[in-house]
Amino acid sequence: MFKLSIYLLIIIIFTSVSVSSQQLIKLRYLPHWLPQAQFAGYYMAKEMGIYKKYGLDVEIKTGGPGCPAATELENGNCDIASMFLSGAIQAYGKGVKLVDICQLSKRSALIFITKKKTGITKPDDFNGKKIGIWRSDFQELPMAFLKKYNIDATIVPITSSVNAFYYDIIDIVCVMWYNEYHTILNYGINPDELNVFFLFDHDLNFPEDGIFCKEDYYNKNKKVCENFVKATLEGWNYAFEHEDETIDLVMKYMKNANVPANAAHQKWMFERMKDIFIYKYQKLNGKLSKELYLKTAKVLLETGKIKSIPDFNEFDKTR
Repeated sequence: MFKLSIYLLIIIIFTSVSVSSQQLIKLRYLPHWLPQAQFAGYYMAKEMGIYKKYGLDVEIKTGGPGCPAATELENGNCDIASMFLSGAIQAYGKGVKLVDICQLSKRSALIFITKKKTGITKPDDFNGKKIGIWRSDFQELPMAFLKKYNIDATIVPITSSVNAFYYDIIDIVCVMWYNEYHTILNYGINPDELNVFFLFDHDLNFPEDGIFCKEDYYNKNKKVCENFVKATLEGWNYAFEHEDETIDLVMKYMKNANVPANAAHQKWMFERMKDIFIYKYQKLNGKLSKELYLKTAKVLLETGKIKSIPDFNEFDKTR
């Protein structure tokens, strides 16, 4: 009788586990870059079981230059992806009907950097200089800066590092505040040796990291999308409250993906993500500002990246 009871208990346990796993909805999420602190909240939501709490079995895929988020969404290789708002708007204009289900970034992290020894202290001083700009989806904002101030300069495409700036091959470089700026400091250049131009301060602001999916996926899986957003926000909130634990987890994800990992650099990036995500707000806010959306789309329209501005009410699902 005792053996039978144990046997029945084992059956009940395995049955309940099986039913529980069947109830979880599988979802494939793609970050738009390689593992790093920029995506810490997603890692924490998975690690802490927050996604499971919301009924989701989330696979976090490895992003990077070889698998552009918009293309992967279009081809059905992921269900939900993170990407820059400007990139999503451009994809929409090319026929990939994406919707924004959560807008994490509230301000652009793009900056121009010059060395003080060059005497470049204001936008007018950019004229005639060599400017390094990353060959990527966010060229439009720095180019809009140059257009705003009628700057005539030589544009040097940057593809892999900021060495050209370090060795004075170029005079100015456009980088991410949370990433390459810190790399430059790690080269041994002190902050007081640099002039920093935040594009945000020049009325040029593209909200960056957002969460997107195809419109038809959203229409069929609205509740799934809503739960993914809730769980992700919860993951980010937990991460911001547990920095050391989060950096350890980020390092784990980077090492598992064979990505070079530096804890000090990831800590810098993580702290800057908090600045960018919670800017002006008391807590994390996943809403898309219509004003910033239209500003972003207008610049894309003026630079010929899109032919018309997508309807905000069709594009925005963050409300």
